[in-house]
Amino acid sequence: MEASPIPVVTVQTVPYDDQRPGSGGLRRKTVVFESKRNYLQNFIQSVLSSIDLRDRQGCTMVVGGDGRYFSRTATEVIVQMAAANGIGRLVIGHNGILSTPAVSCIIRKIKAIGGIVLTASHNPGGPGGDFGIKFNVASGGPSPDTVTDKIFQISRTLEEYAICPELRLDLSKLGRQDFDLENKFKPFRVEIVDSVEVYLNMLRSIFDFSAIKGLLTGPDQLKIRIDAMHGVMGPYVRRILCDELGAPANSAVNCVPLEDFGGQHPDPNLTYAASLVEAMKGGEYGFGAAFDGDGDRYMILGQNGFFVNPSDSVAVIAANLSCIPYFRQMGVRGFARSMPTSTALDRVAKAMKVALYETPTGWKFFGNLMDSGRCSLCGEESFGTGSDHIREKDGLWAVLTWLSIIAAQKQSVEEIVRDHWAKLGRNYFCRFDYEGLDPRAAFYMMRDLEAVITEKSFASQKFAVGNHVYSVEKADNFEYTDPVDGNVTKNQGLRIIFADGSRIIFRLSGSGSAGATIRIYAESYERDPEKLNRETQVSA
Repeated sequence: MEASPIPVVTVQTVPYDDQRPGSGGLRRKTVVFESKRNYLQNFIQSVLSSIDLRDRQGCTMVVGGDGRYFSRTATEVIVQMAAANGIGRLVIGHNGILSTPAVSCIIRKIKAIGGIVLTASHNPGGPGGDFGIKFNVASGGPSPDTVTDKIFQISRTLEEYAICPELRLDLSKLGRQDFDLENKFKPFRVEIVDSVEVYLNMLRSIFDFSAIKGLLTGPDQLKIRIDAMHGVMGPYVRRILCDELGAPANSAVNCVPLEDFGGQHPDPNLTYAASLVEAMKGGEYGFGAAFDGDGDRYMILGQNGFFVNPSDSVAVIAANLSCIPYFRQMGVRGFARSMPTSTALDRVAKAMKVALYETPTGWKFFGNLMDSGRCSLCGEESFGTGSDHIREKDGLWAVLTWLSIIAAQKQSVEEIVRDHWAKLGRNYFCRFDYEGLDPRAAFYMMRDLEAVITEKSFASQKFAVGNHVYSVEKADNFEYTDPVDGNVTKNQGLRIIFADGSRIIFRLSGSGSAGATIRIYAESYERDPEKLNRETQVSA
């Protein structure tokens, strides 16, 4: 007997007024999604309804995430609601696992209308941790403001959502599954795909894999240690760096994705990747890297624990793009960085005579530049770097770029960075985060500080630190006019810029799940060869 079609059900709901997506999507404490009635369903309906009905009918979407707690439940709901809302086909990573770069890659490869990424990035997971939902558009990049505004407006007046509650899916079964729905002419199709394959094929087309394999194998092999921090990157590291490029299996640690990331912050920095730092300090390994929960951020360490600041990393990559076949073929069109990121990249752009764009924080701003052919490489101080091969930052791409540079230059990580400083000077850079603040207090502090620094008299101030005198050249609240569409983005952070190019930045961040966060960035430029090897917090 043939199974009867799956019914489509309309469920009444009450709107929430706090579902405005930030630069990383909608992030909340996991308990909010679990305990607030229809909180998840409301947001998913708002995302689906933001797609024009004519475009939505029969279209293809991609779904995946970093495997954190609540991801399976959320994926099941997304599948049921996508079916009910007329989506024709979903492409989902095996067991729901897809890195954020892989989602972007697949969206572009199969020309999907967009994708839903289940991640809260480098925020902790588990029942007491954070959960997040991000909608990427057809370019493969994060939603621009026009889309997030539309999602938010829909969420504030939502009265019902559509769902197929009887639809059941096996996320562990690779291949195609078709479902007949009531009142639908065509079956709803779900394809469970290998999490790594499409992304790996893309990387093969970008890099010289034989050169990297030569570096990682043989008698003079570079010993590496890669920490996936129990996030999504475990399967990618094993398959690409170990199986494909020949790194020994024991080079990769913490490669099993866990719902709570082993109880740790999946944040690749000196604090949370401390075990990698310690392992690198022993001198046994020549190259170390760590990835965040969803695989878009990374940290690079050299032998003896030499730390590569993310702002320096993007600058070094920019200066060495000729080591990558992709850029030898495509050419270099321009560079971009977020405003708080150090100006080290600007100096490379000037030396290479290419354009440099300074944008607000948020990868969506880079996407516009890339889509219009203005930008080849971009980066943020928050451990994110990427290029125009996709529309997300890409941790493993950055690691393979570094390995390509090492193979081509035949130098260590530290030698490459120190050579870079010797040529262009060093931008000492550090960031201080003040988290969980009362939002009102944070707002008033920033307002009062803006009043102080934008007074005319402030522009002539001088500040002495040791023997160094910093003269204020400019102070403002950063705003950005997009060169592509003319959109103006205001209130993006307070900047104090000094005559020698040094800077202090104050920024109210929107990437946390509770309270407000104020970030302070300090940058001091040094050209004197005798002063390039100081401790950062002494110099800045």
